[in-house]
Amino acid sequence: MDDLTRRLISFGAILAPALHTFTDVVEWLAGGFTTEQLWLNYFAFLPVPIILIGLYAAQRPLISYLGLAGAILYGFAFVYFAHSTQFALTENIADYEALWDRLGTVYTANGAMMVVGGIAFGVASFRACVFPKWTSTLFLAGVFLNLLLSFLPVPEIMQTLGTALRNAGLIGMGWSLLLSDAMSGIDE
Repeated sequence: MDDLTRRLISFGAILAPALHTFTDVVEWLAGGFTTEQLWLNYFAFLPVPIILIGLYAAQRPLISYLGLAGAILYGFAFVYFAHSTQFALTENIADYEALWDRLGTVYTANGAMMVVGGIAFGVASFRACVFPKWTSTLFLAGVFLNLLLSFLPVPEIMQTLGTALRNAGLIGMGWSLLLSDAMSGIDE
């Protein structure tokens, strides 16, 4: 992977998850969706498929094909989530519960795809040991927390905690990639 691509993946893995977490906080504080929050959320979701494939590629050849399968599934789920954000914008959906009521089974299926893909990518990244293990651990903790909370009658803000952990793991991977890129320039 060339230096520019590594930097773009690094910055994407830092900025998009940070923006996603920010939009969740804004949604919680606003008590539902706002137009501005949904647009920011959309822009946070758009690069996720490329970021996950890039994080997979950055771990090659040490990461298994399980990591590739996970990156593809996780990324594909976010293609749908970006679509659902656009749907919420065009249909003036008030909050997550109303969005889920409208999209139901398809939304749930994509959530399951995100969980399966996230577990596969997280486990493969943990085993590859390219990024610090805490990054994969946080990512996996967030995926498992989101999965657990989906079965419990808890306020939506609790899902935000799982999402924040997942995003912190991705940010850590991006930061690690950025630092490894900077450190490789010192040796030259």
